[in-house]
Amino acid sequence: MRGMAGLLSVGGMLLLASGDTALAQGWPPWPQELIGPDFNDEPRWEAPRKRLPRTRRGWTEAVREGGARPAIAPAAPRVVAFPHDFPANSIVINTGGRKLYYVLADNRAYQYSIGVGREGFGWTGNEMISAKQAWPAWYPPAEMRERDPRLPMKMTGGIKNPLGATALYLGNTLYRIHGTNDPKSIGRAESSGCFRMLNSAVLHLASITEIGTPVAVVSSLSKRHEIITGEDSGASQINRRSPHRR
Repeated sequence: MRGMAGLLSVGGMLLLASGDTALAQGWPPWPQELIGPDFNDEPRWEAPRKRLPRTRRGWTEAVREGGARPAIAPAAPRVVAFPHDFPANSIVINTGGRKLYYVLADNRAYQYSIGVGREGFGWTGNEMISAKQAWPAWYPPAEMRERDPRLPMKMTGGIKNPLGATALYLGNTLYRIHGTNDPKSIGRAESSGCFRMLNSAVLHLASITEIGTPVAVVSSLSKRHEIITGEDSGASQINRRSPHRR
């Protein structure tokens, strides 16, 4: 089949030649909106991974299965006092405190613990929820695969996938709020700019969040903040580094 000449089956594993013209022509045909921050949240493994079958030098595993997609019950966090100037039904991410708040009426909010960007990958600004995706696929970028040749070009959604059970996209940026397969990363600064939550927590957040929900990312809640809503939120200037810079 035209465009598939770069494929090779070795021991039942689908492989793709690095630098192959088929890849340059856009294979596999993933949607542009999926080429985003899931590239950059490297998995943090609890134990040494099983070594992949040895392959020819210069070849990369094309697709790896993300595993099962079990039913996970949403879990509501505690409601806390939130005496800050943000509107109800908005999301506030306090990167310094490593907390995410969904603002309720009467100066209250749901409070979730999160993982945030590591040094050099933190950012602040105003965005909005532009999409939600259950069990999103993960596409590690080339530079990440160079650091760890065991990574595939794509991992399908599933319990082994580092993006977890659900992702909430932030505007047109390369960032999102997503679940994680590594609960120990919650409360730490380890991601490449995305915000990690427990799977049960992100499912709860997704269940109460609408497309268009405004999101404010701040370094602290010690000062007065304002949130941009409506069409202006997508055009806001965000203080951040590119997720692809090292």
